Amino acid sequence: MNRQRSWLRIACLTGMVVTAFSLGSFANQKADESNFATQTIDLGMVVSDLDKSLKFYKDTLGFTEASGFKVPGEFAADAGLANKHDLSVHVLVLGQGPTATKLKLMEFKSAPGARVDNTFIHSSYGYRYLTLAVKDLNAAMDRATKAGGKLVAKCPVPLPAGFPEGLGLANYRDPDGNLIELVGPWKR
Repeated sequence: MNRQRSWLRIACLTGMVVTAFSLGSFANQKADESNFATQTIDLGMVVSDLDKSLKFYKDTLGFTEASGFKVPGEFAADAGLANKHDLSVHVLVLGQGPTATKLKLMEFKSAPGARVDNTFIHSSYGYRYLTLAVKDLNAAMDRATKAGGKLVAKCPVPLPAGFPEGLGLANYRDPDGNLIELVGPWKR
């Protein structure tokens, strides 16, 4: 359990480190009344197989790889990110510019993390899924299918009553079993 918390802490804190390194790029962004430099949340994710994960997020979902970065092991230890393990962070983006969503993937071959139960979103604590809003759910599913993505359960499904009509949800799992939901206009 402590090891799982440590890896979750590493993933979360890595996001904060990247934001600290890139705050200069937000200088031209109009600040709102909060203390946040951007309204975009970056997410760091430790994966078991970097190549498989990069292929899934780029080919299946359509992320683009941007310039990554390295974090020295000593700094990672001082910041509470990793126990003196160097970080090599691969940055994937949705969109362009400083407010584009960033997914940062890392693999620790010499110190692999523990798997969590991803059967359902209630199976484990922590961040449980990513939601990607798409302009055309049918087109997104076609892309995912061509890249080998497999739909989960009875997906695609229409959003339930109370949500805008004509929207559907399609769930997929990444190579580590993390749930990725695509939501957007859907033609049955």
